[in-house]
Amino acid sequence: MADVQALQQQLAHARQQLADMAAAQDAFMQRVVHDLRAPLRHVTSYGALAQELLRELLGELPGAGEPLDEALDCLATMEQSARRMALMLDGLRAIADAGRAPLQPAPVDLAAALQEARAPLAASEAGRAVHWQVDADLPAVQADPPLLRQLLRELLANALKFTRGREPARIAVRAQRLNDSVRISVQDNGAGFEPERAGQVFGVFERLHRESEFEGVGAGLALCQTIAERHGARLSATAQPGEGCTVQLDWPAAYTSPG
Repeated sequence: MADVQALQQQLAHARQQLADMAAAQDAFMQRVVHDLRAPLRHVTSYGALAQELLRELLGELPGAGEPLDEALDCLATMEQSARRMALMLDGLRAIADAGRAPLQPAPVDLAAALQEARAPLAASEAGRAVHWQVDADLPAVQADPPLLRQLLRELLANALKFTRGREPARIAVRAQRLNDSVRISVQDNGAGFEPERAGQVFGVFERLHRESEFEGVGAGLALCQTIAERHGARLSATAQPGEGCTVQLDWPAAYTSPG
């Protein structure tokens, strides 16, 4: 009995250490994000001001074009890099917030959650031919409603982004009831990627395409991974270059009929 109690105490101590480490990491992340915002704002605002002043000089100093043009290019690159870093910080903050938000699980109707997740993405569909195929009989899952909607919104936004240029774009959302889980998949006919790089997809700031092809900093799917892990769910992806991608979400929570 004494050995069992000692083991329980050791486990409890280890769990507390892990919790303390996670809290310290989160506090550090929040501090970094907060402290870097002000200098980044200075870089972008003063960079834009410097470009404006140089353009005025270009009009006032005949023959000074080439050196000032080079300076303008440098300032523009600096400003773009600072704006990109700001987006990266936003991504880190979103991941940190999703990792520490208190979970309040409740039955969530997947069909309704998908509709709410699609609503903010209407601008991404404007002027495009996007064919949606969504299973008619989507189950309900046990999840934190805001976090699940956030996860679904990121998955749909990802599919919309990487199907840009496809005529038409095709996005299918399916759900399959398994013995102890629900398997949700989002399939698109977009750019895809090399199968051997599937393990990189959900890493923070991992990008499998050039920024000139698709915008973003590689934080959206990492955010999805954080939300999934907090619910004990598993994310995976399969793809082929030029033939689209399927993101699969195995949700272990019990499900019930939405009705």
